[in-house]
Order: sequence, then structure tokens, then C-alpha cells
Amino acid sequence: MGSVKDLEVLKAADFENPGRARFIYSDRYSVFDWGEMPDNIPDKGAAITLLGAYFFEKLEKMNIPTHYVGLVEDGEVRKLSDIQSVTNAMEIDLLPVIHPGLTGDQYDYSAYDDLKGQHLIPLEIIYRNNLPPGSSVFRRLKEGKITPQDLGLDSSPTPNQKLEIPIIDVSTKLEITDRYISWQEAGKISSMSDQEISELKDLTRVLNNFISDEYSKIGLVNEDGKIEVGFDSKRHLMLVDVLGTLDECRFTLNGMPVSKEIARVYYRNTPWYQAVEEAKKTDRQNWKKICRLQPEPLPPGLKKLISQVYCACTNEITEHEWFEDIPPLKEILEEISEYLRVESS
Repeated sequence: MGSVKDLEVLKAADFENPGRARFIYSDRYSVFDWGEMPDNIPDKGAAITLLGAYFFEKLEKMNIPTHYVGLVEDGEVRKLSDIQSVTNAMEIDLLPVIHPGLTGDQYDYSAYDDLKGQHLIPLEIIYRNNLPPGSSVFRRLKEGKITPQDLGLDSSPTPNQKLEIPIIDVSTKLEITDRYISWQEAGKISSMSDQEISELKDLTRVLNNFISDEYSKIGLVNEDGKIEVGFDSKRHLMLVDVLGTLDECRFTLNGMPVSKEIARVYYRNTPWYQAVEEAKKTDRQNWKKICRLQPEPLPPGLKKLISQVYCACTNEITEHEWFEDIPPLKEILEEISEYLRVESS
């Protein structure tokens, strides 16, 4: 399925009816599009599963369609309130995925031209409330790939700038190395009408506000995040994958990252990260094959703290102690702050 979760297909999907499958969330993680990193983060998979279920069940009450069916415990599908122990398995309705053709370095999305519904939309939608120093926006501006006006800004932004109006960004989803694109290109490759694109942006804004409100309850700021969507059989938008977790979003507390951004911060100060950036500039399609270095494992102490962050967020957002003996999130972040300061000094 991917670098961080596996897919167990129970019933194949077609263009008339959804299939049925289970996501098995692993303790693997990925940064900088590398794929599976050398470490596993203990309890990460279960923490993501439970938190994802919590948000999906909230969205059900808001009448927002999703592919979520329930959590899997002892082989049975149950709602979050009915399970007795942690699980890393989630049952979902499955949509067909149509990969674009590839000739050389050109992608062919013509397979989407005649599709009516019942498929994954080949886009990843990103909302941005703030622009933390690690935001890809700054790299794209520096490289001249976008202008401030493309983002709805009058002038070049600065790191940690809070946006009066959130930016709704879009990238490809099914390419070897996904790339940011304009909304005009997004509509073209996905064969979505202007009205459907407008509805997709509106849905993203609703979800952004929803996630921001949920995390503000535990004192966190929703900096940015992503969603994935599909069309149901009637070509209505439905939310797929998962949302609102520490893998899909970047959160901060008093400027301190509260997500897998912690691992990104650590690795940005390593030679491997520089090698990744060099390789991507040399060959965007085959950069991983030519990268001259492999990532080293995380320091054991930092890995433990990142695990505790995932567990603490799930405990505190859901108001249920799924993971025992986990310190309060604010205490964990104080220790991480000191750890990264020592590591980078």
C-alpha cells in the first residue's frame, strides 16, 4: 500500500460499486518522500488509527461523506466507543484507483476523461493557515515556480507568517514524485469541472476549520495539512485516506512542532538531507536511486519521545487513555525541545 500503511482488500472495487478493504496502520514513517525510514515509531500506527476513527465519526455527524466503516477488533467491525483495546486496523469502502500512464517524463491522465464517478481523484489538497520555516512554499518561491500573487498574497511571505485567508494548494497524488500544480492543471488532469473544483475547495476549508477547532482544545495550532478525496457512484465528493492526524498535518505549540515534523527538523541537520536535496535537483524521477547517502536511525531517546507525542495527542484529543503511562503532551514537547537543541548545537 505504501510506506506507512498496508491494504488488505476484502472485496475488489469497480466503477459501479465500492469494494471493501482494511487499512493496517504500521509503526513505519516517511519524511521528504523517502519512503520507509530505518526506524519504527512504537504505537504510532495504533495512535493514528484511533485518532483517524475519532475524526471520521465526528464527520459522520456533520453529514460529510467518507469511506470510513469502522475499526476492527477481534475480527469484528466496531465504532470507536465500542472497542475495548487499541487497534491498528480500520475498515473502509474501497474506490478504484486509476494510475496515469507514463511515457518518458510525461504523464497521461486521459483515462479520467470519461469517468463518471466511483474513483479516487488523483489530487492531494493542502490547506495552509501559517507558513512555518519548513513550508515548501518558500522553496517554490525561491525557485520561481510560483509567485506571491499565485498564493493570493501581495508580497513575499516570511517564515512563521499567519495567513489572514488560508491558502488552498494542490498537488498530484499518483505520480512517482508528486508535484505541486495550478488549480487549472488540477481540473484538467482530474477531469473536474470548475464547479467541482470550487466544491472541493469549500470542503477543504470546512475540514481545515474542523481540525483547527479540535486541536485548539488541547492548545495546538493547526499550521497546515492535507486531505484526499474521491467520487462516489453519484459523483459526489467523499473523503478518503485519513485526516487530522500527526502524519497528515503540522501542528505547533508555542512554535514547537507537534507532528512528524519533529523528525524532519532532526534530519534537516544531517548530511543525508543535503544528499536528498541534491539528488532531487539532479533527477526528479529517479532521485532516490542516485542519492549518495542513506538515512541513519533516529537517536533512541528522540524516537521514544516522538512515540509519546503520537500517543499523547490521541489520548488528549479523544479524552480517553488509550495509551498508559504517557506524560502530558506539553511535558513531552519540553523534553524534545531540549533534545533537539542539544543535538543541533
